[in-house]
Formats: sequence, structure tokens, C-alpha cells
Amino acid sequence: MSKVRIAPLPPPYSSEVQQDFDRIMHGAPPLALFRTVARNPRVLSRMMAGGLLDRGSITIRARELMILRTCARCGAEYEWGVHVAVYSAKAKLSPAQVNATAAAQINAADWPIEDLLVLRLADALHDSSRVEDALWAELSACYDETQLIELLMLAGLYHAVSFVVNGTGVEREAFAPKFPTTRPD
Repeated sequence: MSKVRIAPLPPPYSSEVQQDFDRIMHGAPPLALFRTVARNPRVLSRMMAGGLLDRGSITIRARELMILRTCARCGAEYEWGVHVAVYSAKAKLSPAQVNATAAAQINAADWPIEDLLVLRLADALHDSSRVEDALWAELSACYDETQLIELLMLAGLYHAVSFVVNGTGVEREAFAPKFPTTRPD
């Protein structure tokens, strides 16, 4: 990874920035990503307002698979590692499954159909910014319209997050794992 280009905002924080941190961190110290984005408080506030880490229309497992695969495909080790550390156990992802989200190729035989479809959707959106009709038909058999919208928005949101962490050079959090030795192109 390149060097840090924009240093995370140091404390003390303005009351508005602290409120945004409190909303997402629930009393824990703010992550480097959020402190970096806080260099522009308006963008931080909008980012916090647009988050999708609440109880949505999809399972936490589907959410985390979309996030992990998207971040891996974007080479966003920072965000991939944070989500592995914080959410992979809650999403009931095994260590092998977590590592597979960062593999160059997804082995279809290793996944239940619902999981595989989310991973394929992440790949399709990353590769072409489109979803072919055949994949959409398969997705529609497992996920309703509200869930499909959420999955699409997650992919877009985590592309944006990946751009920020990669572009600014956010340093990996000490608690977050690195990518496994092989990962997608």
C-alpha cells in the first residue's frame, strides 16, 4: 500500500464530528477511515447518514459477503480486514469462507446458492457495472426487490469506501487481518 496521503483527524473533535463518530462507533474510538473522512465534516455526516450496516432487508451474511468480495476485488485491504474482524463471526462465515472472499476465483461448489449468487453479483458489478439477465433471473429466485436494491447499493457504497481507503492510504487497523496471500485481480 502507498503511504498515508491524508492523515486521520486527531482529537479533540468538533461536537458535530463527535456526534457522527458516536452514531457509528457506539463509544469505541473512531476508525482511521472515519477520522480521515472527517477532514471534510460534511462528507463524514453524509457518509454516516447513508450507511447500510443496520438491520436491513438482507441477512448479515449476505451483507458481509457483498462487502468482503467488493472490498477484495477493489484491493481495499483496510476495509476488508475491518469487516472480517468485526462482522465475519456474526455473519457465521468460517475462516475458509472469509479467505475465499479474497480468492481470485470463487469455487461454486464451496457455497450455498444464496451465498454464491451474492459473490457472483459482486463480481459482475465490479467487472462490468452490469448484471446480465441470466444472473438477474437467478438472483430474483432467491432475493426479492428490496433485497436486490440493498445488495446493489452495498456494492456501490463499498466501491466508494474502497476508493477512499485506497486513495488516501488509510493505514490498516491493528486488530484487522491482512488479505490472505492470494486475492482477486
